[in-house]
Amino acid sequence: MNSAFIDFMRIRFLTMLAYRVNYYSGILIYTLNIGVYYFTWQAIYGSSGEIGGFTAAQMTTYVAVSWMARAFYFNNLDREIAADIRDGSIAIQFIRPINYVMVKMMQGLGEGIFRFLLLMIPGMIIAILLFPVELPTAPSAWIGFLVMLFFSFIINSQINVITGLAAFFVENNEGMMRMKRVVVDLFSGLIIPISLYPDWLSTIMKVLPFQAITYLPGSVFTGRVEGTGIWNVLGIQVLWFVLLLIPMVLIWRQARKRLFVQGG
Repeated sequence: MNSAFIDFMRIRFLTMLAYRVNYYSGILIYTLNIGVYYFTWQAIYGSSGEIGGFTAAQMTTYVAVSWMARAFYFNNLDREIAADIRDGSIAIQFIRPINYVMVKMMQGLGEGIFRFLLLMIPGMIIAILLFPVELPTAPSAWIGFLVMLFFSFIINSQINVITGLAAFFVENNEGMMRMKRVVVDLFSGLIIPISLYPDWLSTIMKVLPFQAITYLPGSVFTGRVEGTGIWNVLGIQVLWFVLLLIPMVLIWRQARKRLFVQGG
């Protein structure tokens, strides 16, 4: 890896460290989210043993790990890119001997590592202490989940980059970014697991990239996907990683041909 990219990642990590107090409150917010969903699902289950293929215990674990995974893969690369385009600072990036998109991805990774260490892990520990979370016992589940968590970050970041670069063509993509965030949270299975949607809708969602962000890693962590099945769902993530590279590269190349700085 280019040492310059590592420097961008390191600088972003150190920048986030300077504002780490914000993430202490983030731990509280994510824990409250888990608590709200935990009690909601407890009320929904009642005396039911299983809903949508999830037992009550699996659902609790799924909710906890999904929200804490979001603490790692979430970033605002789309807003950062859109801001660079609107204020014209993107023009400076064009003359630098380094790929702008890769720079943003490395900055996002630096933030993700910070979030993993200071938000996701402490938050998960608190969630385990407060709620009946069942941790995997199979080493393959842990390894598979951690590898898939990394791809969750990559895929989510690719979607963010594509959304951010859209500002080249629509000038103001604020509405698009807000819609993207809602779609990702809803269609990734963060709010409701995909298996609980109507058959026709879950079928559509399974051919979209969003399930690879939350639902598939969560299914591995809860034990709903085991053994060779872990490799199969990991393959889905790798497939979407490759497929999303195509629009990301094409949009970036097209954007370089039509630099328009709004406001001067």
